[in-house]
Amino acid sequence: MRLLLIGGNGFIGRFVVAALKQQGHTVAVFHRGTTAAPAGVDEIRGDHNQLNASAEELKRYAPDVVIDLVLSSCAQAEALMSVFRGAIRRVVMLSSMDVYRAVGIFQGREDGPLMEVPLTEDSELRRSLHPYPPEVLQVLRKIFPWATDDYDKIPAERIVMNDPELPGTVLRLPMVYGPGDPLHRFYPVVKRVADRRRHIIFPETLAAWHSPRGYVENVAAAIALAATDDRAAGRIYNVCEEPAFSELEWARKIACEMKWDGEFVVLPVEGTPRHLLKPGNAAQHWTASSARIRRELGYKEPVAIEEAIRRTIGWQLENSPAFEFLAQFDYPAEDAAIAGDRQQT
Repeated sequence: MRLLLIGGNGFIGRFVVAALKQQGHTVAVFHRGTTAAPAGVDEIRGDHNQLNASAEELKRYAPDVVIDLVLSSCAQAEALMSVFRGAIRRVVMLSSMDVYRAVGIFQGREDGPLMEVPLTEDSELRRSLHPYPPEVLQVLRKIFPWATDDYDKIPAERIVMNDPELPGTVLRLPMVYGPGDPLHRFYPVVKRVADRRRHIIFPETLAAWHSPRGYVENVAAAIALAATDDRAAGRIYNVCEEPAFSELEWARKIACEMKWDGEFVVLPVEGTPRHLLKPGNAAQHWTASSARIRRELGYKEPVAIEEAIRRTIGWQLENSPAFEFLAQFDYPAEDAAIAGDRQQT
């Protein structure tokens, strides 16, 4: 098959390219040219926000399937379908589990009772659009430059899934970790272990919170599978590891791999240093089910979770985040909290 990846040279995209190339497919990447495209692929340069300007060149490549890894808004989705309608077999859109109403409740942006988990593809979506306020989007855009001011996957999904002429597939992704993770999700634990901290604190709310995760090579394998299997046409799939672990369980897995012999300390919120508290209603879990893609397409993770954790730790030890992570660390405050907890007990 011939596949075109829009935004295919980033964290997830380079692993998707590798998976598709390994399967013998021909791959091209459409991107702005600010970073190098993966080796061994064709390259088309242009702006996602001005897709029509590159329409002729994109059609000339004649892909069978287009995978949009960075679709951010309704306007981008409308342009995507307009450019490729009648020219390709299918569009695959990468979405996010932030479409679910459970995420809005966690963020405190939606009222109502807690949503039932695990979340399935039929779970209720957010009622409010545009889930991130402008100040949050400004920070996110430093990490994900493709995010637009009108970012929201919900209206984009509707455009892709309801086109009468061009079939679509939507993949709702979890929190993706692994080598190259721009959010450095393992960093708070890896750094503390590497710094030989004797205690690592979790507030009791965060310690018990469950969220969907996926190792980047495994997520890429799911994307490659859905893009090359025609049974995925017209379908929406959650992609995530199962079972889901709590934040404390994840930290313990990382610490075990690093052979740390310290102690995790779970404190009540009022006894936890402020820099370790996270906003949100942690009573609302995000646990999700990926049973549909496993059942319908036969998806299985090619990389075991133990190896995934090992590879991610190795990369994280060699790659510190560039900015905005120092606020997560205040060792004197953490030591004082531990001492205060010991005195009370």
